[in-house]
Amino acid sequence: MNKEKSNSNRIDKEKAAHKRAVLFDKLARITINSGGVAIILAILGILIFILIEAYPLFISSKSSLINEIPIDENQKNESAILTGIDDYREIIYVITDSLTVDFISVESRQLINSKKIIGLENDSITAAARNLKNDWVAIGLSNGKAVIVQIEFNVSFDENNNRVIIPEVDVEKFILIDSSQKAIDKIQIAVDDQNQPLLIALTSDNRLIGYAEEYITSLIGEVDTIEHYFELPFEKTERISAIALDNQNEKLAVGTTAGKLFYYSLKDKSNPKFLEAIKVGKTDFATITALGYIFGDQSLIVGDSEGNLTSWILTLDESSATGRKLNKVHEFPQHNGAVNGLVFSARNKSFISYDVNGGVHLNYLTSENKLFEFETKQNVAKDIAFAVKGDGAVILYNNGTLAFYDIDNPHPEISFKTLFGKVWYEGYKKPEYVWQSTGGTDDFESKFSLIPLIFGTLKGTLYAMIFAIPLALLGALYTSAFSHPKFKNLIKPVVEIMAALPSVVIGFLAGLWLAPILEKYFPGVMLMFFILPVVIIVGIYLWRSFHKTTGIHLKVGYEILIIIPLILIGIQTSLWLGPWFETTFLNGDYRLWFSDYFNQNYDQRNSIIVGFAMGFAVIPIIFTICEDSLSSVPDHLKSASLALGANRWQTAFRVILPTASPGIFSAIMIGFGRAIGETMIVLMATGNTPILDISPFNGMRTLSANIAVEIPEAPYHGTLYRVLFLSAALLFALTFIVNTAAEIVRQRLRKKYMHI
Repeated sequence: MNKEKSNSNRIDKEKAAHKRAVLFDKLARITINSGGVAIILAILGILIFILIEAYPLFISSKSSLINEIPIDENQKNESAILTGIDDYREIIYVITDSLTVDFISVESRQLINSKKIIGLENDSITAAARNLKNDWVAIGLSNGKAVIVQIEFNVSFDENNNRVIIPEVDVEKFILIDSSQKAIDKIQIAVDDQNQPLLIALTSDNRLIGYAEEYITSLIGEVDTIEHYFELPFEKTERISAIALDNQNEKLAVGTTAGKLFYYSLKDKSNPKFLEAIKVGKTDFATITALGYIFGDQSLIVGDSEGNLTSWILTLDESSATGRKLNKVHEFPQHNGAVNGLVFSARNKSFISYDVNGGVHLNYLTSENKLFEFETKQNVAKDIAFAVKGDGAVILYNNGTLAFYDIDNPHPEISFKTLFGKVWYEGYKKPEYVWQSTGGTDDFESKFSLIPLIFGTLKGTLYAMIFAIPLALLGALYTSAFSHPKFKNLIKPVVEIMAALPSVVIGFLAGLWLAPILEKYFPGVMLMFFILPVVIIVGIYLWRSFHKTTGIHLKVGYEILIIIPLILIGIQTSLWLGPWFETTFLNGDYRLWFSDYFNQNYDQRNSIIVGFAMGFAVIPIIFTICEDSLSSVPDHLKSASLALGANRWQTAFRVILPTASPGIFSAIMIGFGRAIGETMIVLMATGNTPILDISPFNGMRTLSANIAVEIPEAPYHGTLYRVLFLSAALLFALTFIVNTAAEIVRQRLRKKYMHI
């Protein structure tokens, strides 16, 4: 009875234990599966977040009509000739041929104030122009005179902290431009950073006359004004159709009805100089109808009577008498009619062009894109004013109607071409791939080509793998197939511990310690590739002779005790011969030798340093996986090979390596992925120069390092900020492609050798 009870208790305990085991097994399965799903979801979440942040780069720019001001609401605007807007986009000003400046509220569409331009009662306006920021206006008159007017918007805040804008008109000066009293057909005004105005006027008899003021401050602080009057030399056979001034009062472009462009230097106001003339029209019948310098004053936009729109810049040219030559750089989508005018942003490289058939385009210089076309209902624009921040525009139509548009244009410089194609940037001789996100001035042309970064990523990975793969693979092969178990038990843990070294420490040592040493002993380091094999071969030969003579031998697997001293001797010999080699064969200085014979400069932090440092970080991963794969080859395969007469080398290369190839390939690809994503080492061990050069003697900039360098300075949700997220998405995609390809190849290799 007790025995049956004991058996029953034992069975109950076994059942309970089995239930617990099943329960724990289910819990473990659920936990593991949940962890795997959580990891996948986390990765997907990161990827989705990156894509969400990068996506706005590719959203099209757009405009929306905020308000229209018909003629019948403001009768004084029926003869309007020029318009502008304040910085806050609240007040539009209009200059009319009744010699008044009318200020109109954008929101209420009501006339706020009207200012008479005193002194113009008996004169008629024949031309008018604004400067880039809408606050200075030049007015040309029928009697050869001109007046400079400054439009001011005085901003204050009331007791409720509401903004109050009070517009004012300040008539700065009346100037007699043409003493022969010919009417001024066209006029341009530019005001530089010192508020020094420059006027260029085209008279009705086809003459170019200029007026400039120059302010000179004496040692005691008094400011003297020097006035310059000049007439520009011009071919009388050409009829001028357009003129343009830059915003620093230094350059003048003149277009003609024959499609020619005349270029002048105004740096010396007392002695303007003609530089060159060039044919810019596509056909003999193309008349230049619009000219203007884009923000930054380097690119000149040219519009003609056939609707063509191009940009031109001065580039270095030794064949030119001045050392520079105008070259066509960009070509924009064509208008359906003659380009009637150009208006430029004071914030970036965007500009508005409008034609005689009512087409109004917003374009961007760098990308060559037409960002969008304004909905003008076929009305023809007479004048357009760009808001200072580039987020709005006022269009004055021929019928006197005013229309204010809001512009949503956050990332105009981004296109597939600017990210992945060659672009001809301002100041460059030809189209190039360039990454340069910031500059020293506000008019800097941002350059966001990702090609140098992708190239740098692959270049750094290539040099790292060239260094890491042979050492890691051959080291793993020696450890698993040739070394004594005592050495294996020592080497493998030491190499695995190397993986625990922080990459920032490796990068720090590479940049501040290894780079100067390599620069100092570079000839000797290069000699190691030739001297080390010779020393090892000679040393082994001598050891074998010594072994045959004395009968002294080492145990199998202890050969490393001979190899290590030979390596040290070879290294020391190479370093000792380095100065002699440099003096004898490299003209005494290897840096100058590289520069003279190969046109290569040796940078202290270069790709060789990255190869050593990043290779050192990758070696533990490749070594560990390779060694595990090699050691996992079944013993019966090794024994069968040896039994058939193959030596250990033949067995290693003919049997062990092919059988372990799936694991070896996986190790290499995992190391490749590790190298692609490395940040701190390439950040600290290279010059972080985004260049396209495969040379090992200069540095690079990788996608990951670029993110680390640029993200602290990237404005939140700005273009640079989103381009960095796009870089992260590319890095994610690159790693995914590499890992996917590696898994496909590994599975095929595994299938091929699984029956061996």
